[in-house]
Amino acid sequence: MRSRHKKDRPYQIKKTGIKDENIDRQILILHRAMLDKLCQQPTLVENVFSTLDSRKEQGRLGHGAYLTWYCALEHLTDAPQQMYDALLEDSPRMRKLRRQTPLVGILTEEERQQALLADALGQTSIQTLLG
Repeated sequence: MRSRHKKDRPYQIKKTGIKDENIDRQILILHRAMLDKLCQQPTLVENVFSTLDSRKEQGRLGHGAYLTWYCALEHLTDAPQQMYDALLEDSPRMRKLRRQTPLVGILTEEERQQALLADALGQTSIQTLLG
C-alpha cells in the first residue's frame, strides 16, 4: 500500500483558481489607478510611507516587503515608470504584496468603482476618469 502525503509529491498543484485570478486582476486595476492618482497628487505618498512604517513597527510587514514598497515609491517623482513597472509586475511575489497593500485611502469609493468599471469597458487610466 502506497501512501503519498502532499509534502511527498514530486510536483505542485496550482492553488489559484479563476476566483483568485479575478481578484488579482481587480487588485492590479486598483493599483494602477492608485499609482495614477499618486502621480497626480504626490503629497499623498507621505501617508503611504507612514502606513509602511507603522506596519513594519507592528510586525505586520517584513523587511523585504517594506523595502520593495519603499524603494518603488521613492521613484514617484523622478522615475514614475520604474515605480509602475515594479509595483504592477506580474509575479507571484508582487501579487502577494498587492493583496496587503499599503496604498490605503488613496482612492475614494467612487474612484475605486470607476476604475473597475472603466477596465471592464476597456479604459485603463484614472486620468481619463478624473477628467
